[in-house]
Amino acid sequence: MNRQNLLILLCMLLLFPVSGQSNNREKYNFNPGWLLYIGDTPGAERTDFSDENWKKITLPRAFNEDEAFKVHIWGMTDTIAWYRKHFRLPKTAKGKKVFIEFEGVRQAADFYLNGKHIGLHENGVMAVGFDLTPFLNFGGENVIALRTDNDWRYKERSTGSLFQWNDRNFNANYGGVPKNVWLHITDKLYQTLPLYSNLQTTGTYIYASDIKVKTREAVVHAESQVRNEYGKSVHVDYEVSIYDYDGKRVSTFRGQPTTVQSGETVVLKASAPLKDLHFWSWGYGYLYDVKTTLLVNGRSVDEVVTRTGFRKTRFGEGKVWLNDRVLQLKGYAQRSSNEWPGVGMSVPPWMSDYSNGLMIEHNANLFRWMHVTPWKQDVESCDRVGVIQMLPAGDAEKDATGRRWEQRKELMRDVIIYMRNNPSILFYESGNESISREHMVEMIAIRDQYDPYGGRAIGSREMLDIREAEYGGEMLYVNKSEHHPMIQTEYCRDEGLRKYWDEYSYPFHKQGDGPLHKGQDAGAYNQNQDRLAVEFVRRWYDLWRERPGTGRRVNSGGAKIVFSDTQTYGRGAENYRRSGVVDPLRIPKDGFFAHKVMWDGWVDVENYHTHIIGHWNYTPDVRKPVYVVSSGDAVELFVNGKSKGFGRQDYRFLFTFDSVQWEKGTIEAISYDEQHKELSRHSLQTVGEPERLKLTLMHSPQGVFADGADIAMVQVEVVDGNGERCPLANHKIKFDLQGPAEWRGGIAQAADNYVLAKELPVECGITRVMIRSTTQPGNVVLKVAAEGLASEEIAFSTQPVEVKNGLSTFFPSVGLPSRFDRGETPSSPSYKETKVDVRVADVTAGTNQRDAGKSFDDNELSEWKNDGRLNTAWITYKLERRAEIDDICIKLTGWRQRSYPLEVYAGEHLIWSGNTEKSLGYVHLMIDRPVRSDEITIRLKGATQDSDAFGQIIEVVEPKAGELDLFKAEGGKKVHNELRIVEVEFLETLNQ
Repeated sequence: MNRQNLLILLCMLLLFPVSGQSNNREKYNFNPGWLLYIGDTPGAERTDFSDENWKKITLPRAFNEDEAFKVHIWGMTDTIAWYRKHFRLPKTAKGKKVFIEFEGVRQAADFYLNGKHIGLHENGVMAVGFDLTPFLNFGGENVIALRTDNDWRYKERSTGSLFQWNDRNFNANYGGVPKNVWLHITDKLYQTLPLYSNLQTTGTYIYASDIKVKTREAVVHAESQVRNEYGKSVHVDYEVSIYDYDGKRVSTFRGQPTTVQSGETVVLKASAPLKDLHFWSWGYGYLYDVKTTLLVNGRSVDEVVTRTGFRKTRFGEGKVWLNDRVLQLKGYAQRSSNEWPGVGMSVPPWMSDYSNGLMIEHNANLFRWMHVTPWKQDVESCDRVGVIQMLPAGDAEKDATGRRWEQRKELMRDVIIYMRNNPSILFYESGNESISREHMVEMIAIRDQYDPYGGRAIGSREMLDIREAEYGGEMLYVNKSEHHPMIQTEYCRDEGLRKYWDEYSYPFHKQGDGPLHKGQDAGAYNQNQDRLAVEFVRRWYDLWRERPGTGRRVNSGGAKIVFSDTQTYGRGAENYRRSGVVDPLRIPKDGFFAHKVMWDGWVDVENYHTHIIGHWNYTPDVRKPVYVVSSGDAVELFVNGKSKGFGRQDYRFLFTFDSVQWEKGTIEAISYDEQHKELSRHSLQTVGEPERLKLTLMHSPQGVFADGADIAMVQVEVVDGNGERCPLANHKIKFDLQGPAEWRGGIAQAADNYVLAKELPVECGITRVMIRSTTQPGNVVLKVAAEGLASEEIAFSTQPVEVKNGLSTFFPSVGLPSRFDRGETPSSPSYKETKVDVRVADVTAGTNQRDAGKSFDDNELSEWKNDGRLNTAWITYKLERRAEIDDICIKLTGWRQRSYPLEVYAGEHLIWSGNTEKSLGYVHLMIDRPVRSDEITIRLKGATQDSDAFGQIIEVVEPKAGELDLFKAEGGKKVHNELRIVEVEFLETLNQ
């Protein structure tokens, strides 16, 4: 090498001090090896503090996890708790950058490293990151310490403001560090982390544009925020490689080379068209790994792998499109804690997949998380299993002002930055209640700044008349729109314990039996399973009949309140809410199967199912109603092969057989179409006497790991001689756990719900218990016994997990499979047009003519009303064409408590007369003999009658909800000759 070339090489080494190194990014699982002390203790931040007597734990771990489902949410411990950890860095970290990522702490934490205060985080929801580099001992031991405070009344230190979402009604207070912690080691030229809190960095953003679903094409974009912390400028190439679900590289492309100045932060971009793409979809969790690489002189100095998926969305005309197919949303407003007994929210990733995967198993497609955003583990789980998510940031039951509104905006910013690469997120929620137009515009601006191309709608609950919102929808009242989609956010609030079948069998729970709630009847919150499942059918019907294909204005579906029973404010006998379709251990109730029947389709039913509610173990004196849920057109019931006739059809999917005499043997329901062709069938058998226990081990597909955080579940069933579960068994089960494992138990009805108890009963013949691994691998044996039944046992081994100096390269979510149950998005239409609405060309009213147009203006916050006199209580609509109107869909003010006696005329012909039903929104006046006309008159024929048909739905009797129902009508409850119309549509059924 000559002198000139040597000088050039030396200059290059000075200019590019990172160029001779390979990829310098390392990520470690930082969950192992923590110490916990509950309470405050002076000096715990110091490196020389004596912590040898503190409890050894593996994160994630709430300090008050023992209280999960044991106490009422209001009784959860809120105090100071300290977390400490001793660790050493690998030799490769010297001269590098070191960052720590906390997925979240509750409610606030002061962070210390080697005795120095490095930061404060207070929002109790979102992830936070810290640059540890200046405070580290690279050659020796380091001590990180957190002083956490989960006070229900915690106030932001700088302002004294409370956090609106730190609420004792809905936000279960699992305190301390209940989420994961990761350690990142990077080069001094690096792609930032998506952690705006404290670090104020935005990370990597992956998205697709120009999506062509039919030809499987799109342009894929990658953007990385890059920072140079070298003392010299660096010339960087930006390379993107895309790997499919099977790990095959399908594309590599580069952006423009860039010189990044010392201390500068820039965004590097690259894009390229891709073909043969698989698009993420409902029940089809197809994911890609996108590797973004910083290259200096051709060598990698930093690599980030982002797991994401690509899909196409559209929101408008009252509908939601996913991959060019209209989808009606069918799911749950789930508490963001998504908790379990005895452990709270801190479960291993496989349990998140199991729980969230049950959504796909019963044909649900939406989680609308409530009030606060869920943790990253649940978001990534929904990516894998194929469940759509609606993400809030943080709020309570109303809009906010001042600092509390600023807190909400800041949290929304952090949520979007942290979650914007997760394809299952289709919606950002700006409020659990309506927000002002100005606030909606502010939230849209945040979305447009940080996620402008992600294909996600941003809206809020209600937002019925604010066009800037990209979706809306009240809590449980039914909404329709021809503009932005309307989605019911918390419909069907009834409750029922899984233990109660009906009033004809053990434990003989009469419908509605239970204590008063605040001095009022709470029967709707103490239902048995027969009637609770029926209520689920009734309430879904409200939304189903307004589905796409039924006119110009439609409903886009809804989220029934909670998927799993939850440790939040309930109204029934227990100290937790039992509105779920599964219990806290994810054991299904009958409502789970009712939804499975009704929800199997994107909009219209695509696959037919039938389900008999309940069991078939009674005594000879029992004659009871049998309820069948079916998507068929008719259902015939058989007992031991003898027909009991056809069921009475209500609410489209419910078939009732009023009085069926029990006989030992088999009961079977067969559904048919209109041509009497069989579509589906379901049967129940009488199960024999209890003979033995049946144990089933449930764990991650990779096994059980000795990391101190993994959990195995054991399902216990009481079965007969044929191995069939005995539906009335309630045996007390005794558990004996041996080996390196920790008992976390299960749940059953009791004052403390048997949380952590080693003796607890099965309910309806089944229960589950949880066993947590320790850090010691070995053989674990669980012995199970019950009086009168032979004892059983089940064994498993926990696999070793290497932890070195407090760091681990074991990541529990790696290798968890996606679900592809439903296949790729079908190309066929998801619904048939069954009705068309005939528009109104003109309108004449008995009075208040200037407001007459408000009765059909697609604004559910406006109305036309008369002046309270019977002779003015009429309104005539001139239609745009002559039509045989056979369905008048109408929303009448006071819908849940007022019945209107109406007459409807087509021209001069009376086509409908009667009293309107009370409802949760719209009613349909079905006309048996329509008359062709272009003029429809609606007339009040007598005094209205008021009484609340839904009085036990306590939560809708809130001031704001009352406004939506009666519009603060002065004397509205006393003026009985009043006709008040919110919206009316004139529908014509299409010949199929």
